[in-house]
Amino acid sequence: MSILDYFRSNKKPNTASLAKERLQIIVAHQRGERGAPDYFPKMKQEIIEVIRKYVQISDDQVSVQLDQNDDNLSVLELNVTLPDSK
Repeated sequence: MSILDYFRSNKKPNTASLAKERLQIIVAHQRGERGAPDYFPKMKQEIIEVIRKYVQISDDQVSVQLDQNDDNLSVLELNVTLPDSK
């Protein structure tokens, strides 16, 4: 591998690979919501609205996932990508 190959590999991803990556994220997100209760979509939207009272974010900056384990416990996981504070 030459030094030029190293710089060529750091190019921006092409649109096909970027689209594939985004599709994988969407599929993973939908799989996570399959076993979710009926109230889950409304609860997710309400959580986003509360966050928006304090920080300007879009829907894609919030990930909410409900996991259930063998002990009949439910775990709500919330990931929010916050904008840089200035």
